[in-house]
Amino acid sequence: HIHITPEESPSTSKTYFPIPVDNLEEEYRIRSADDGKLFREEYSSLPGGNPQGSYEEANREENKEKNRYPNILPYDHSRVVLTQIDGVPHSDYINASYIDGYKDKNKFIAAQGPKQETVADFWRMIWEQKSATIVMLTNLKERKEDKCYQYWPDQGCWTYGNVRVAVEDFTVLVDYTIRKFCVQSASDGSKNPRLVTQLHFTSWPDFGVPFSPIGMLKFLKKVKHVNPSYGGPIVVHCSAGVGRTGTFIVIDAMIDMKHEEQKVDVFGFVSRIRDQRSQLIQTDMQYSFIYQALLEYFLYGDTELDVSSLEGHLHKLHNTCTPQDRLGLEEEFKKLTNMRIMKENMRTGNLPANMKKNRVLQIIPYDFNRVILSMRRGQEFTDYINASFIDGYRQKDYFIATQGPLAHTVEDFWRMVWEWKCHSIVMLTELQEREQDKCFQYWPTEDSVKYGDYTIEIKADTQCDDTFSLRDLVLTYEPETETRLIRHFHFHGWPEIGIPAEGKGMIDIIAAVQKQQQQSGNHPIVVHCSAGAGRTGTFIALSNILERVKAEGLLDVFQTVKSLRMQRPHMVQTVEQYDFCYRVVQDFVDIFSDYANFK
Repeated sequence: HIHITPEESPSTSKTYFPIPVDNLEEEYRIRSADDGKLFREEYSSLPGGNPQGSYEEANREENKEKNRYPNILPYDHSRVVLTQIDGVPHSDYINASYIDGYKDKNKFIAAQGPKQETVADFWRMIWEQKSATIVMLTNLKERKEDKCYQYWPDQGCWTYGNVRVAVEDFTVLVDYTIRKFCVQSASDGSKNPRLVTQLHFTSWPDFGVPFSPIGMLKFLKKVKHVNPSYGGPIVVHCSAGVGRTGTFIVIDAMIDMKHEEQKVDVFGFVSRIRDQRSQLIQTDMQYSFIYQALLEYFLYGDTELDVSSLEGHLHKLHNTCTPQDRLGLEEEFKKLTNMRIMKENMRTGNLPANMKKNRVLQIIPYDFNRVILSMRRGQEFTDYINASFIDGYRQKDYFIATQGPLAHTVEDFWRMVWEWKCHSIVMLTELQEREQDKCFQYWPTEDSVKYGDYTIEIKADTQCDDTFSLRDLVLTYEPETETRLIRHFHFHGWPEIGIPAEGKGMIDIIAAVQKQQQQSGNHPIVVHCSAGAGRTGTFIALSNILERVKAEGLLDVFQTVKSLRMQRPHMVQTVEQYDFCYRVVQDFVDIFSDYANFK
């Protein structure tokens, strides 16, 4: 299933010129029209490879087994040559090619994912080339197919050929995992051990390309940050070492080019590196994803902040009276509200049978991440509830954002809590506010209450401090008389209009929920206000932002909220709520900075 591109380009080849970044949005729009017709056209005009290139080494009998796919081979002129092992002919071969960056020659090595029989060669290459960074863009298995052999030990130390690899440390995040290895030559102990960092991008889907380039851009930034200036080439691999590998390398080079020349030349750059390894970039989807990532980067830039520069940044955001400083909070928030809401992806919630299950007409979950309930026998549409899965900082689908139940959706609400094994519910509204019903009371004031197959019993109701109360509920599913303990966190500090007076209450409730999650096994956290977007979005945004501040000392309020809005419409609904996200982080830093040294 690896496509072979013809070596010569079609005779109709058009010329594609570099694009000034200011025209990028318009050019992207033109190419995307008509289901990406022009992207396909541009992609198929690319030269397939180097017409003079030969594959003699790769095709030798002794080396055939070392290639994962028989039609994806390194050219002789740009292959990485290992030192020959005495008495082992052709032991200098590995399926890997040098690839230039935007300015740096041989900035990268594009390699296939190691096979079991080439792992020792792979580590030998890393050692001999003095590479300090490995970028891995595939999972070991995808759709039950082996894509790459696990070439590192899960823990402790392992020797591959003459290279010893010891695991120092690893961090798992929602889109990628970072592993740090201490690498040493087993044969020549006099050489100092080296640190090699592997950045493993885990959220590239089996088919196609990521839904949004945000994760990839964050990942790329991390790679640039981690790779030391003195290191050898960055080793990049997927399974074959051409598709995702090429995509990553091109995005890196084009971001460098954008900074240097204020323009990008995707067509020219891909043509150039295909001279070094044929077939880099394998589909027109990968090709258009490169443009999508560059456009995203150009439109929103790098909005990440170090905790230490937060105060200055806030001062700037709030101080918009100076004319040269138009990038105020309103501007930042307006960029978010300009994002298109994808009405065409809300079919289920808009079905006539489901309409009355929604509290607010505009706030309906997207089909691709809605929470699906089991379909009741013979009852159509019983799989729908107005609720969306939302990613956390370390885990996908860590939260469920939902509306406050209506009288006729309470049973569905408890069915969701039961079927998705939730142990924490966060409520951010009062039942009534300014004489308006905001949420149906779905728990008993005393003793117990029954909704369909579910009985809810109240065990304890405690006021934690001024801002929230805790209820211990026991949920029983009658058909199986099985019970579960649920913690209900009810936040009272949010006035009916505006935002909480101070951030501490929010910080406390987030910490309490976190603790409950660790004790109950990290199933999804149900979060709701009335419609499940404004306060709900703010709570989830803050949970993710604070989690990152604690782990990395970094925050990106804009991208956090932007990615929430791609998962559910109107998340973080007002500029006040948006501002509140910044203020709470500032409060958090002020409270904890005495003894926590972020960084």
